[in-house]
Amino acid sequence: MEIPVENSDMEEHERLVMRCAIEAGHILLENGAEIGRVEETMDRICHHFHVDNSSFFVLSNGLFAADESGQGGHFADVRHIPVHGARLDRVAAVNQVSREMEEGRLNERDLYERLKAIRVMEEKPVWQRIIASGIGSACFCVIFGGSGIDAIGSFMAGFILYIYTLLLVRGRLSKLMYSISGGALVTAVSLICYHIGIGESLSSMIVGSVIPLVPGVAFTNGIRDIGNEDYIAGAVRLIDASMVFLGIATGVGFVTMLSHLTGGI
Repeated sequence: MEIPVENSDMEEHERLVMRCAIEAGHILLENGAEIGRVEETMDRICHHFHVDNSSFFVLSNGLFAADESGQGGHFADVRHIPVHGARLDRVAAVNQVSREMEEGRLNERDLYERLKAIRVMEEKPVWQRIIASGIGSACFCVIFGGSGIDAIGSFMAGFILYIYTLLLVRGRLSKLMYSISGGALVTAVSLICYHIGIGESLSSMIVGSVIPLVPGVAFTNGIRDIGNEDYIAGAVRLIDASMVFLGIATGVGFVTMLSHLTGGI
């Protein structure tokens, strides 16, 4: 039996809308958005384009989507999305596209193309991120009670940390080993700066310089997910963040203990 053209067009429309919803959810979840935001965005896309038979289930490292159209068509997709670091520029871009869709400025095809472009959005230049790490470390050093000269030492530690991160070990170490080695590196640099006279408060320098390693977004979103009763996703994110905290503490403690044993402190 031949399917009427209008039914076929309707099924194609619903499949494209579902792809848009899944693509948006994938980008948001992969780049650090909380579970509630992911589900809400996917629902908004489907409801805006009148695909009301869709259902979604989102976890911290994967999403499930299904739709049963009124024309007898079916659609289902499962995505495994490993836990990565936050790329809030991509999250903000998806939010902006969602607003434009709600205002009627994008149809489903335009939306899909915009989402594909966001998926491959380039990161900031390496030199900007390295400098930002140094400045952020210096500012947090001052926030935690450090002086101006402490901030200089913390800047140097944060600067070197991101050179190490982006140019030497990116993708070569597990998250835990990177956290341990990063914590050890900034502590060693802070100790060197302190002993050559660049710094007055070693603790403030170390605390400021480890901030670029801290998974603040993941930890905050884990708490928000638990508050929204997404207990599994929240627990996974909190455990992931806690492992990073443990790694940082291990690296800092190891270098500090080594320095103390060798008479460096």
